Amino acid sequence: MVQIFHEKDSNLEILKDKTIAIIGYGNQGRAQALNLRDSGMGIIIGNREDNYKDVAINDGFSTYTIKEATKIADIIFFLIPDEIMKETFETSIKSNLKPGSALVFASGYTIGFNLIVPPENVDVILLAPRMIGVGVRENFLNNQGFFSFISVEQNYSGDALEILLALANGIGTLKKGAIQVTFKQEAELDLFNEQGFGPAFGRVLLTAIYTLIDAGYPPEAVLVELYMSNEMSYTYKKMAEIGLIKQVDFHSQTSQYGAMSRGIRFRNIPLKPIMKKVLVDIQNGSFTKEWEKPLTKIKFKAIKFFATKQKINKIENKVRKSLNLKLYDISKEEIPTEEEMSKLKEISEELKLFEQYYE
Repeated sequence: MVQIFHEKDSNLEILKDKTIAIIGYGNQGRAQALNLRDSGMGIIIGNREDNYKDVAINDGFSTYTIKEATKIADIIFFLIPDEIMKETFETSIKSNLKPGSALVFASGYTIGFNLIVPPENVDVILLAPRMIGVGVRENFLNNQGFFSFISVEQNYSGDALEILLALANGIGTLKKGAIQVTFKQEAELDLFNEQGFGPAFGRVLLTAIYTLIDAGYPPEAVLVELYMSNEMSYTYKKMAEIGLIKQVDFHSQTSQYGAMSRGIRFRNIPLKPIMKKVLVDIQNGSFTKEWEKPLTKIKFKAIKFFATKQKINKIENKVRKSLNLKLYDISKEEIPTEEEMSKLKEISEELKLFEQYYE
């Protein structure tokens, strides 16, 4: 059975003489650093020379280069983006780790898919909040907690789990609960949410929008009804609070009957085979191998450019203007250069499909 940990399972005293370095003062880095400091921990920041370093200084933290912070710290939170993590680890972290120190990840991706191989003489642990950084901080301040996934990949010190649980308590997640999984399971779940559920939901939403607009309903009314009113976010919140089915009691009986009686018509949509294929590609490393290729970064740039040309962007801008809502320009995505496009010739047919899809 899965293990779930709470505050009673941790002892903050194990960290009282430890120096904790937060490497990367971005979304998660700032939130976790502030929470740990408020929990009585000794925190330093390792960051490159950028605006995030200035924020850390303004927040009252001592700041160092990534190499310096790694050399000083007993516990290192490695909280920079996945795409630069491997290079940064090799150039600034690996050779500067003290034997017996603990290396903490907020994502299982680089360890789970063997993109980073830490030395054997350190603890390797996962502390992955299921919440964006702002939420991590807000829920800590509100004394509410949030869920996290945790794991011990390498237990050199013999105390890795105890250290992990104390850190989890320090950032505030044990008030809600920390679920033990493996690094690879965390990465697979995260990637599947992004690649399996997210796109399927997006396609359903777009289909609903175009169905209603094509039927003559005002775009302003359609977008407000389907997502701009924030009603859906309220529904999701209630799903989390009381359950997927139980939350229907917050809706009228007309709504409940319509959803249940008509919902059965969608049961045979062939989503599961597609989702299973997405999951298998994640599990066997196919997606990781694809994403790590230099050519894929150029391909991503091209796909993202095509995405800005979707019909929904024009509709949404018109609606936002009509409703006096703030406009956001997403058309500034950089156009792939001729050199980049020439490199993409080998996948030109695939890109044509993306271009047609996003028309």
